[in-house]
Amino acid sequence: MRYLVTARVKTGLRAPLTRAIERRTLGAGSIAGDEYLHDMAHARELADGRVKWVETCFCPTPLAEERPYWEEYFDLLNVKDAHARSRCRDATGTEPWACCDCDCTERLERWLGRQGMAFCGERKT
Repeated sequence: MRYLVTARVKTGLRAPLTRAIERRTLGAGSIAGDEYLHDMAHARELADGRVKWVETCFCPTPLAEERPYWEEYFDLLNVKDAHARSRCRDATGTEPWACCDCDCTERLERWLGRQGMAFCGERKT
């Protein structure tokens, strides 16, 4: 299932988060592997400081695996379904693990890419 995550970097943790991303240690030890780095590479920061990204998660409870890794650096403000569960082949059981090859994330990241500015990497003014 796809989720649209809205969060705010915890006070004083922007630099440690940036280092964890640069050193590729963000999410180390998680079954989700490099997903954290992918998410941050596509995350957008809004003018009010909130950060948004699209998260793929197969846990019965949204972000059950990922939450402790994200909460080390972020206050999670909102985690919501990115699209109707009735259209998600993984959620409906039509095609388990469908989110791995589905174009939903790409489309959602394109939509999100038109908001705010890149959270990581080169900053746009």
